[in-house]
Amino acid sequence: MFERFSRGYYVGRLSIEPAPDADRALIQRTTHERLNRELYTTDEGIERTDLPLVMKLETSHFAVHGDDGVPRDTLWLPESVLAESRVEAPPTLREVFLAKADRAAQLLRFAGRAV
Repeated sequence: MFERFSRGYYVGRLSIEPAPDADRALIQRTTHERLNRELYTTDEGIERTDLPLVMKLETSHFAVHGDDGVPRDTLWLPESVLAESRVEAPPTLREVFLAKADRAAQLLRFAGRAV
């Protein structure tokens, strides 16, 4: 789903859709937990797999949470994030960047959310 892109990001393709009745970005919960476990944990003791992932679409970064109602390979975005993007006719398949663990922690700290 995601492959190494640069020193700070992975890249993948997801179907971008408006988030029905949600004010935050969401992906399928099992995918969220798997990505968290594979990319964000250190294998040192018990670690959380419910922390937000940090994704980037064009120039916007946003925290992404898991939800059981989201279809596989789909990213639900709130209208506010969609409005800032060039996604004109959702649903549409787009490249999405997933911040690596150290970059995600840095971005979340800048946004006021300590990891």
